[in-house]
Amino acid sequence: MAPYLYGFCRLVFGTLYPAYASYKAVRTKNVKEYVKWMMYWIVFALFLCVETFSDVFISWLPFYYEVKIVFVLWLLSPITKGSSFLFKKFVHPQLAKREKDIDEMIIQASKQGYSTLVKLSSRGISYATNVFMKTALTVSSVIYIFNLDII
Repeated sequence: MAPYLYGFCRLVFGTLYPAYASYKAVRTKNVKEYVKWMMYWIVFALFLCVETFSDVFISWLPFYYEVKIVFVLWLLSPITKGSSFLFKKFVHPQLAKREKDIDEMIIQASKQGYSTLVKLSSRGISYATNVFMKTALTVSSVIYIFNLDII
């Protein structure tokens, strides 16, 4: 039951409400709200990445999902300002230290991704051409062998 309740809470309180509040911040052009919600989304994205792996190893712990519900509410709360606290205390300093390395990895990944896409595309076209040619040869062989008068 707890995993389903957590999934519902994460959807409503972790995603839908913050998405609507972000929309309101964009619509009203309130820069303070922009910053607040950007910090939230960055922390929440990191939380989801960590959660993906932690669930596999520690989801068996008692009250694991209940703790995650409280954590999502803590991140969101305007009283605790959990996401702002985590962003300023941990995320920003770590990203600032590693920003150049991360940018370089993204550039390398995009270059490799493009070359991989080109390579796979050419393989796909070659494969499709071979299949088409084999099919055409098979059909023409059947027509010749059975002396079918299709035209």
